Amino acid sequence: TKKQLARLQRKIKYKRYLASEKSRLTKLKKRESRLDSTYKKQRERLLPLNRRELYLCGLFLYWGEGVKDLRSGVSLNNTDPKVVKFYYGWLTQVLKVPREKVRVAVHLYKDMNVRKALKFWSTELGLPLKQFIKPYVKVTKKSEMDHKGFGHGTCGIYIYDQYLKEKVMLGIEAIADWYCQKK
Repeated sequence: TKKQLARLQRKIKYKRYLASEKSRLTKLKKRESRLDSTYKKQRERLLPLNRRELYLCGLFLYWGEGVKDLRSGVSLNNTDPKVVKFYYGWLTQVLKVPREKVRVAVHLYKDMNVRKALKFWSTELGLPLKQFIKPYVKVTKKSEMDHKGFGHGTCGIYIYDQYLKEKVMLGIEAIADWYCQKK
């Protein structure tokens, strides 16, 4: 009968779904295991970094993400808390910039909670809010954006030190010149 045939078709469809789901979960577990193993191998291979390596990592991060204009201070803006924290650590631990010289600016969207975002970045960086300048709130909404970032806005760290800026930018230029001449 038609009812029996329909029931049989639903049963077959359900069994296919279960097999497909089992396959998906198996692949997911394998991927997670592979990623975990690769992470552990990379951590063992790469860490810890010595002072020179940290200095170079910071220069390369700045080369890719920092503000290059020689007339401005040393500054970097990013939405990723890990990038911002690494940069802050590089400034204070490797370049020995006093914590008190650090200024923080947060860029947000009008539909974001300003107080919550400032508290997040203050906690992440371990810096008091008195070192934050007034946040810039964009007229657009975060909900209207294709790329949502990490949900806490864009954090910028600024050091107003012309000599430090020259040291960073000329260090990058020296590396670039040396490698570009080795063709």
